[in-house]
Amino acid sequence: MEPPEDKDGRTFVEVMSEKYSPENFPYRRGPGMGVVVVPTAGPQGSPMKDRLNLPSMLVLNSCGISRAGDQAEIAAFCAHVMELDLSHNKLQDWNEISKIVANIPNLEFLNLSSNPLAGMILEPQCAAAFSRVRRLVLNNTQVSWDTVLVLTREIPELEELFLCLNEYSSVSASSVACPTLRLLHITDNSLQDWAEVRKFGPMFPSLDTLVMANNNLASIQDNKDILQRLFPNLRSINLHNSGLNRWEDIEKLTFFPKLEEVRLQGIPLLQAYTNAERRSLIIAQLPSISLLNGSVVTDSEREDAERFFIRYYLDQPKEELPYRYHSLVTKYGKLEPLADIDLRPRCHAQVEVHCEEKVEQLSIRLDQTVAELKKQLTTVVQLSINSMRLYYIDKDSAFGPEEMKYNTRALHSYSIQDGDEILVVPKSK
Repeated sequence: MEPPEDKDGRTFVEVMSEKYSPENFPYRRGPGMGVVVVPTAGPQGSPMKDRLNLPSMLVLNSCGISRAGDQAEIAAFCAHVMELDLSHNKLQDWNEISKIVANIPNLEFLNLSSNPLAGMILEPQCAAAFSRVRRLVLNNTQVSWDTVLVLTREIPELEELFLCLNEYSSVSASSVACPTLRLLHITDNSLQDWAEVRKFGPMFPSLDTLVMANNNLASIQDNKDILQRLFPNLRSINLHNSGLNRWEDIEKLTFFPKLEEVRLQGIPLLQAYTNAERRSLIIAQLPSISLLNGSVVTDSEREDAERFFIRYYLDQPKEELPYRYHSLVTKYGKLEPLADIDLRPRCHAQVEVHCEEKVEQLSIRLDQTVAELKKQLTTVVQLSINSMRLYYIDKDSAFGPEEMKYNTRALHSYSIQDGDEILVVPKSK
């Protein structure tokens, strides 16, 4: 597709000259601040200032840039630039982008997010200008997957690639691998079928980190041998808000030989469990991970989780026991149920909610915060979150109501018991 002519857009040279002129960007000493650039051989009649205070990281986002401008000017002033943010501009012609990039010889990081690149064709000879880039951000550009493949073939040392919000529902395989890519950030797309995700393996054989949150991936379909070959170097995977709903899919994560970090929040499989149960069951299922949802898994936490896992499945029929259960029983033996005294925090309480003349029985989760309880109560008392004050009344205490002031405080810290009361007082206007 031929890009439409943009007569209103500005050139990269114009914006750079304006933003980094000595008047607008005074020279200051310090790391990355105001490196004075004086071109040694600027073109005759150049509209550029004699000098610009250019840092090695140029931020020219949301400036209305649609064209490169004079390439000699770019080459004269940008030889030392290593990072360039051109997000939220009007760039829709790969030829114009390549004119900018080709004249920045040390460029390693390029952000083109939110430029209108849908349907724009990138020719291989034009893509060669990007050959020195190591980190490339193409979020919300609707850039085609064919263009992505051209870039990965023409950038020999590409290490990080960001492709979020591009509406991909499928990807095509590449006949040429990109052996240097370590990080693929492809959140907020529509990659629901594992048959699409598995193509990343041969395409990026050194992939270390795969961030696939908000893709609604339905399942992980390959067997152990295939998964080991597909992602031999994968160390971290993010599947937040995917569609995984079987424990078999979680178990398959153990087949990635180097996996040590997993992020798995907001998946249908875990909705029925408390926060503590979710964490314990996942840790027990994944013996090699050291980080779960950003938190370190300690040795003592792992042992507690694995023992909890055994007890959790004690009463399950033999044919329904997960494979992991048998390996943990081999490790710890078949554990007896815990003693009658359960020191773990209670998970729920049945309370009376009082609001003016209204009284409601309500079951509340004790692992939630005061703010989350207020949200739950909005439909009960017909008040907005900001229009209510909460007080906790302990039925066995001689003391009066305790105001629940702090929105981030967990309910279990109040030691709420069945039969206690929550008093809701409308705030006076």
